[in-house]
Amino acid sequence: MKITKLLFTAFLSLTFGSLMAQTDTAKTHNFNLEECINYAYEHQTSLLNATLDQKIANAKVKETIGIGLPQISGSADLKDFLKVPTSLIPAEFFGGKPGEYQSVQFGVKYNSSLGLAVNQLIFNGSYIVGLQASKTYKELSQRAYSRSKIETNVAVTKAFYMVLVNDKQIELLDANIAQLQDQLKQTNALYKNGFAEKIDADRLSVIYNNLVTEKQNILRSLELGNTMLKFQMGMPVDYQLNLSGSINDVKLDKMSLVMDSTSYRKRIEYALSETQVKLNELDLKRYKSEYLPSLSAFGSTSLQYQNNSFSDLYKRSFPTTLIGLQLNVPIFSGFQRSNKIKQAEFTVRKSQNDLFQAKNSINFDIKNSITQYTNSLTSLENQQRNLDLANEVLRVSKIKYEQGVGSSLEVTQAQTSLKESQNNYINALYDALISKVDTERATGLIK
Repeated sequence: MKITKLLFTAFLSLTFGSLMAQTDTAKTHNFNLEECINYAYEHQTSLLNATLDQKIANAKVKETIGIGLPQISGSADLKDFLKVPTSLIPAEFFGGKPGEYQSVQFGVKYNSSLGLAVNQLIFNGSYIVGLQASKTYKELSQRAYSRSKIETNVAVTKAFYMVLVNDKQIELLDANIAQLQDQLKQTNALYKNGFAEKIDADRLSVIYNNLVTEKQNILRSLELGNTMLKFQMGMPVDYQLNLSGSINDVKLDKMSLVMDSTSYRKRIEYALSETQVKLNELDLKRYKSEYLPSLSAFGSTSLQYQNNSFSDLYKRSFPTTLIGLQLNVPIFSGFQRSNKIKQAEFTVRKSQNDLFQAKNSINFDIKNSITQYTNSLTSLENQQRNLDLANEVLRVSKIKYEQGVGSSLEVTQAQTSLKESQNNYINALYDALISKVDTERATGLIK
């Protein structure tokens, strides 16, 4: 019995342990940039809502199509006349005196009916335009989805690069801290042997402590950057996200970015503006179509039941069936239609102005982003050279100090210059990466 309990307990432990392990694995992700973007495409709220907007647009198109399909309705009623209506009939109809009236009840106590009605639209100008507009509305939702997709791609990429930059900064700090530790040990040894002053070691200690503090700050920024990336991806922030790849994998070169006369057409913003113009033009067309007559067909059939006895009510029916056409011809609406057309015309002109402004704004954005990216690459190259020089200056200053031909102050200044060069390089690197993303977005390379 005890053995059975032990086996059962062990089974439960293994089962729950396996489930917990699966849960932990599900909450841990190892992604590169492409995988981060793909995850965001499937989980980012803005994209999920944009997908729902597409489904709403599809349903709206089907709803509009349904207006032109047969409209069928059924009806049924039951009436109990607690008091049957009474009418007055001249009494002379029944042999009475002229001028007198006889009260007569027409109808029975119970009445019931069953009916079926069908309506079919044959021609309506507004309906035809509405079909065209519904398809354009669907196109608008698809392009809005593409815009959300591009914005998500940009946001995730920038957040990903920020984490990589922080990794690079920590890498530089670790190298700096390591060589500073060695230098501090050597200086302390020289001080103990009387070949250096205490202030030399103190200066280096101050720099070392500042570097350690800065690293701690960057580590916290790295954690925050990782959380920001998860947020942009639509990933729960309590999940574990490990990134693969390094900043060295990113190609930062002068791309062959050539702006031509049609570059603006690659941007989704321009396509959205074009679709808006098309919608406003269809709205104008719809108002103009209201001057046209509309024609519809209809038909109905019903069964009437009448009796003074409820139990005999449905023993006999009186059928009625009819079909017909209905033509509606608009004649005068108090100038409402003409004023609606004027408003729609002005709206079309406004959207055409917005389209021109979108083209102009996109062209400016393309030129500006290319310039910014080119400048950022130049700045990055310059800061890379400065960083290399700062490392070389520090190396030479240390050799001179160790050989007794240089001062400790010179070494300290070189160490400070190196730290400043590292910071400048990191800032230039981040600016170059962000400019790269902005340029790819501006030129329509990000889809």
